[in-house]
Amino acid sequence: MFTVNSYALAVIFCFVTMICWGSWGNTQKLVSSKNWRYELFYWDYVLGMVVFAIILGFTLGSIGSTGRSFIPDLEQAAWSSIGWVILGGVIFNASNILLSASISLAGMAVAFPLGVGIALVLGVVINYLGVPSGNPLLLFIGVGLVVIAIICNGVASGKMNRSAESASNTRKGIIIAIIAGCLMSLFYRFVVMGMDVENFANPTPGMLTPYSAIFVFSIGVLLSNFVFNTIVMRYPFTGTPVTYAAYFRGSVGTHLCGMLGGAIWCLGTAFSYIASGEAGPAISYALGQGAPMVAALWGLWVWKEFKGASRAVDWLLGFMFLLFIGGLACIVIAGN
Repeated sequence: MFTVNSYALAVIFCFVTMICWGSWGNTQKLVSSKNWRYELFYWDYVLGMVVFAIILGFTLGSIGSTGRSFIPDLEQAAWSSIGWVILGGVIFNASNILLSASISLAGMAVAFPLGVGIALVLGVVINYLGVPSGNPLLLFIGVGLVVIAIICNGVASGKMNRSAESASNTRKGIIIAIIAGCLMSLFYRFVVMGMDVENFANPTPGMLTPYSAIFVFSIGVLLSNFVFNTIVMRYPFTGTPVTYAAYFRGSVGTHLCGMLGGAIWCLGTAFSYIASGEAGPAISYALGQGAPMVAALWGLWVWKEFKGASRAVDWLLGFMFLLFIGGLACIVIAGN
C-alpha cells in the first residue's frame, strides 16, 4: 500500500484534507438550489463515501510492497479493531447529519466554521491525550488562535441584518452546529484506536491500516444512516417530512452531485489517516480541521452569504482569516 514517509509530505496530505473537508459542503449547496432536501442529499453523500473508499482500497491501498494490501488487511483484522472504527463512523454520522442540518438553517459561512471549529478544539485535546505528538505549547497556541477566529466569525454573523424568520433559523442552526461539533470531536479518536498509527509499514497483527480503516468507517456510516437519517426524514429540523419515494424522483445529476460530495470528504479523510503515521493523530486532525477557513471562503466569495455586510463585518472576517492562518502555522511548526 502507499504510505507517507516524511513529515513534509504528511503536511501536504493534511492540507488536501483541509481543502476536501472544507469543500464538500458546496455539493449540498448546489443541490439545495434545486429544492433537493439535505436529508435526500445525505443518502447520496454516504453512498459516494462508500464507493470511493472501495476505489481507494483497490488502488492506493493495493500498490507497492509496504505494509499490508487492502484485502489481506481486512481479512486479518480483529473484531475489536473493526468495532472501534465502526463506532467512529457511527459517531461521525450523527455529527455530520446535524452539521448538514445546521448548514441548511444558518448558511455555510456560519454553521461550518462554528461546528467544525468546536470539533477542532475538543478533538485536538482528545487526540493529543490519546497519542501525544509534537510541541504541545505551539499546538495549543494554534488551537487558541482558531478559537478566537471562530468567535470573530460568530460576531460577524450576528451583525448581519436578517429577517425574523431567517434570524430564528440562524439561531437554531447555531445550536445544532454546537452539538454537531461536540460529537464530531470524538470520532477520530475511536478510528485511531483501531489502527496501528505507530507503524504502517509493519502494522500490528489484528489492527487496521488507513485504507481498510476508511472502508470499515464508511460501512459504519452507511449502516447507522438507516437509523439516523430515517429519523431525520420523518422528523425534520425544518420543513415537512420527506419520504424514500422522493429520493428516487431525483435526477441522475442530483444524485451524482451528492455522491461527489461524499467522495471529496472520503478522499480528505483517507489522506488524514495516511498522514497520521508521520504527523501523529493530533496534528493530522488539527490541520485537517482548518476546513472552516476553506468553507468560509466558499461561503463569502462564491455563495455571497455576507453580501451587503458593513465595514465592521469585513474587518472581523479579515481578522478571522488571519487568525486561522496563524493558528494553522503554529500547528504545522508544532509537529516539525
